[in-house]
Amino acid sequence: MSPSAIIFDCDGVLVDSETIYCELELAHLGAIGLHYDKDAYQARFAGLPPEGFAANVAQDYARLGKGDVPPDFHDNLRSACAARFETELVQVAGATDFVAGLRLPIAVASSTRLERLHWKLKRTGLHESFDPHIYSGEQVEQGKPEPDLFLFAARQLDVPVDECLVIEDSENGVRAGVAAGMTVIGFCGGGHATNGMEGRLLRAGASVVCCDFADLRAYLSDR
Repeated sequence: MSPSAIIFDCDGVLVDSETIYCELELAHLGAIGLHYDKDAYQARFAGLPPEGFAANVAQDYARLGKGDVPPDFHDNLRSACAARFETELVQVAGATDFVAGLRLPIAVASSTRLERLHWKLKRTGLHESFDPHIYSGEQVEQGKPEPDLFLFAARQLDVPVDECLVIEDSENGVRAGVAAGMTVIGFCGGGHATNGMEGRLLRAGASVVCCDFADLRAYLSDR
């Protein structure tokens, strides 16, 4: 069945930010004694809302027996990411052309704070294509991997959940879309994609995985 609406994640699907996030997060976490394998880190942390990220970091840091996470950790990390985005943030290759070719309702549903989400889309030239259907995890009670954000987006679009297609690049996002009762396509077109990413997204519940927007366009043309 062809979808009646498409709901996109933002980071790693529309804007190529996850490479920057991952690099800086791993560096800042390493500086306070928390070290992770990159693939395992992405599987666990990618797609989480800020509160979920902070809670997981606090949990891991507590195991070091050093007390609370340094009070300036999150502010320093946010500042470092913002500085890199000012000069390096671009859209994922092919995003504009793909979105421009759609003839059905679309929305963005992202864990990013709403103000920053609008900034990212404006910065990469995608804002007009989605406005006003741009939604953040801070607008719902529970962020990804819970389904609240995708259910909220579907209500705003006035489209039944089972007629919505979700495009996601993270396991947490895939789980959220599946929990919402939507069909989810895993997306590996961002610069952060690794060899094991396709398998992880499928195991999380994605119906299929597309490697870029050309692949996604071909898949949808067959529906």
